Amino acid sequence: MATTFSDSMTRQGLTRPRQGRVLAGVCAGLARRFGIDPWLFRALFVLVLLVIPGSQLLVYPLLWFLMPAERPAF
Repeated sequence: MATTFSDSMTRQGLTRPRQGRVLAGVCAGLARRFGIDPWLFRALFVLVLLVIPGSQLLVYPLLWFLMPAERPAF
């Protein structure tokens, strides 16, 4: 059975949550996946932006596009 890229990311726990978003939920989703506080992950994201300027301007929109939004629980 063929699976989509979105389904693969969902199985790995890489989804953008509906709650706790600041912009698109990319940092919150990655923080949840790796088990760290979302604000700590956001701070690290900004720190890396200062060290490697511009890299996040490519990475964040790409992850926003690729990471599926969390499906509502029924």
